[in-house]
Amino acid sequence: MSNLDRVAVPAACGGRGFVVAEPVRELLSPRPVRLGETTEVRRLLPNLGRRMVGAWCFVDHYGPDDIADEPGMQVPPHPHTGLQTVSWLHEGEVLHRDSTGSLQTIRPRELGLMTSGRAISHSEESPRPHARLLHGAQLWVALPDGHRHTEPHFEHHADLPVVTAPGLRATLLLGTVDGATSPGATYTPIVGADLALARGADVTLPLERDFEYAVLSMSGEAYVDGVPVLPGSMLYLGCGRTGLPLRADGGADLMLLGGEPFEEELVMWWNFIGRSQAEIEQARADWTTGSRFGEVKGYDGAPLRAPDLPPTPLKPRGRVR
Repeated sequence: MSNLDRVAVPAACGGRGFVVAEPVRELLSPRPVRLGETTEVRRLLPNLGRRMVGAWCFVDHYGPDDIADEPGMQVPPHPHTGLQTVSWLHEGEVLHRDSTGSLQTIRPRELGLMTSGRAISHSEESPRPHARLLHGAQLWVALPDGHRHTEPHFEHHADLPVVTAPGLRATLLLGTVDGATSPGATYTPIVGADLALARGADVTLPLERDFEYAVLSMSGEAYVDGVPVLPGSMLYLGCGRTGLPLRADGGADLMLLGGEPFEEELVMWWNFIGRSQAEIEQARADWTTGSRFGEVKGYDGAPLRAPDLPPTPLKPRGRVR
């Protein structure tokens, strides 16, 4: 998914200087953002006070939206560099097209994972016809320096590993939880899991002490380490945990995001992740002139135009503002 803000603000991300080394309970509120004419998302990362969780650097939660009489998601072709996009649905479908020739309908609890590497472009749209409801999350993962110029590619995994415990069903998007490992390609120590809590669930999920974590609430009310987390909000948990207590009186759906704190400092502007202003300027110029990013074939509409660069210099800084 694209960052469709017409005035794109640079986000300084990365670096270990602001990693919380011990367990915390920091509730992050979303910022509403319009995507096109019909879709509004709740943006959790980048956030006013926190930019990253491990290599996770962008989190949008949307829906559930009734799109029975609407076009639904319509995100025109747009570019990416230096990141992976993770598409995750609870309801509805999204049709993915990209400049490598990929054409894939992504359905609930299926992983759509696109590695932009040096450059890719893609579009996302609700199929025609489409289901009545649309509900999901779109996330980005920053690529480390050694892999950010890799060849772009797309993966679709419909059969993902599942970890179960009384009252819990955890589906692995990326990384490993309790011995189960996702087939999705990763380039840093990272984890992403969909956590379905049954009514009355009271369970502790094993964690890696050296990872930092956050939990995004998708639906229902859950208690994460005793903190009530409502849909559309995210609880940052810091590092130093070996287990995470989870409880749901009436059932709930969560996403666990975590990973080893990302060491490198980044510049994230519009849909690009780089290390300097010169890289961002070059990516914008290449998209504007139609070079490097390829062509998305089959989308009925024009590509997105890149916004103007800000007047202030783009500098890589730390993890929090």
